[in-house]
Amino acid sequence: MKHFAKLEELAPLVGQHLADSDWLVVDQHRIDAFAEATSDHQWIHVDTARAADGPFGTTVAHGFLTLSLMPLLRASAFAIDNVHMGVNYGLNRVRFPAPLPAGSRVRARFKLLAFEPLPGGAQLTLESTIELDGSPKPVCVAELVTRHHV
Repeated sequence: MKHFAKLEELAPLVGQHLADSDWLVVDQHRIDAFAEATSDHQWIHVDTARAADGPFGTTVAHGFLTLSLMPLLRASAFAIDNVHMGVNYGLNRVRFPAPLPAGSRVRARFKLLAFEPLPGGAQLTLESTIELDGSPKPVCVAELVTRHHV
């Protein structure tokens, strides 16, 4: 994990890769729990027998589950020590270029696209790419916009 002592240390890093997260296994239990929480029980996500004969040969994670892993993955990639609160402000762009098969390992790469000072903090725009272990295509690419307050 990469540590930044102050939020302001990020300002000169616009356009640069910041950090990579730890690897995370996305198992069927996590997929099923997400299906329960969102009432999205499409067979491609939760019916292992039917999905075995489907287009991917197994169940796959929901796209929004994949996207929702960003905060967890970011937390293992880098920390900013003087920030007492961070909030999601929005997304500029989200794509799911490849499916995420159940039981696969993923990690996220973070690149700082913008640093905008705000009263008492800053707004960051991060290009966030979730990579699938062993695959040349990412499973999610998103521009995350977060606000950090010191």
